[in-house]
Amino acid sequence: MTTDSLDRTPADGPDGDCEAVRAATVLRLERAMGALGTAAVARMEQRLFWFREMSAEDRSWVGLVAQSGVAAFVDWFKNPGRGRPAIAVEVFGTAPRELTRSVSLQQTVEMVRVVIDVVENQVGELAAPGGEQQLREAMLRYSREVAFSTARVYARAAEARGAWDARLEALIVDALLHGDREEGLQTWSASLGWSHTPVIAIAGLLGDQDAEEVLADLRALARRAGHDVLAGVQGERVVVVVGVNEGDAADPVAAAGPLEGLFGPGAVVVGPPVTDLQAASRSARAAVDGLRAARAWPDAPRPVPAEDLLPERALDGDEAARRKLIEDVYLPLRGAGSPLLDTLTVYLEHASSLESTARMLFVHPNTVRYRLSRVAELTGFTPSDGRGSFALRVAVTLGRLAERG
Repeated sequence: MTTDSLDRTPADGPDGDCEAVRAATVLRLERAMGALGTAAVARMEQRLFWFREMSAEDRSWVGLVAQSGVAAFVDWFKNPGRGRPAIAVEVFGTAPRELTRSVSLQQTVEMVRVVIDVVENQVGELAAPGGEQQLREAMLRYSREVAFSTARVYARAAEARGAWDARLEALIVDALLHGDREEGLQTWSASLGWSHTPVIAIAGLLGDQDAEEVLADLRALARRAGHDVLAGVQGERVVVVVGVNEGDAADPVAAAGPLEGLFGPGAVVVGPPVTDLQAASRSARAAVDGLRAARAWPDAPRPVPAEDLLPERALDGDEAARRKLIEDVYLPLRGAGSPLLDTLTVYLEHASSLESTARMLFVHPNTVRYRLSRVAELTGFTPSDGRGSFALRVAVTLGRLAERG
């Protein structure tokens, strides 16, 4: 049956009997409207398990939609010259927008099918004699319009939801960067379906790319990997907060690796893993501070842990980096006794030469070598390594300046 044949029902012809049959059918439909809506809801409760599990409020809204659908069909059937029915307004306009979150598109299609089945099963009683085919064809046209309108309703809801989610993500990222630890963070993230812990933050530059495209690609790639993700753009900076599993948290740089290529030119900095989103502010701020300071290390790997940028961050005024270098490097060295700290200081001052250091301290080079290995064990930085010696020098300098007061 073609669309044209559906549009040409017998009532559209010149035969006045068709109009009389239609009028008689309309009377029967109007008398049966309440019963049809009630029967449709009863059939849903019988056939759709998820409908039975809905809240009483949502079931009442669905029942109202079913009643409105039947009433809108009767009104449209009564006035065939009105053209296409305004289903989105007359039917779905009766329910709140929140219902599209409680009822999926597939479930809506199942409900529509139930309502149509209920009406079709009673065509013999509802149609006036000789009007059965007329009613069936009208129902076919109407169900087609319902299908199209349902798709449009959910498409608009998805578009609005997507825009809201993007704004909410940007709000959460901004709150994390400003150290907001209120309970609102958990509420907001729950509304986005956030579930994973621990968390890492990644910061990079946008470059000349389109912000919306970059964010969409970052979200899609992270979600394909099974991660929860929040992303936002702040000026030229892109910040991504990723919920990962325990294994990925052990190597955050590897977890961030697949996303690295989506950032613009320049450094991509990975904050330290934290236990959950509530603590993600520390990771996000470390990543952003590291990105700002990364200019001082042009040869930094990409991505680079924010912890590897501690010296640059400290020199750039990052108080958290200064405290960490003092607490994790200088204080353990000072607590281990003057030989270690003195040996390291002389070693750094004498171009990392074992022999020169040994002569200055009047000890054997092997003693110097042993003490330097102890420095590496205590601090995690190797004095003979270029980056390690730089970090140690900065940490010792900061520690001594802190003791000045």
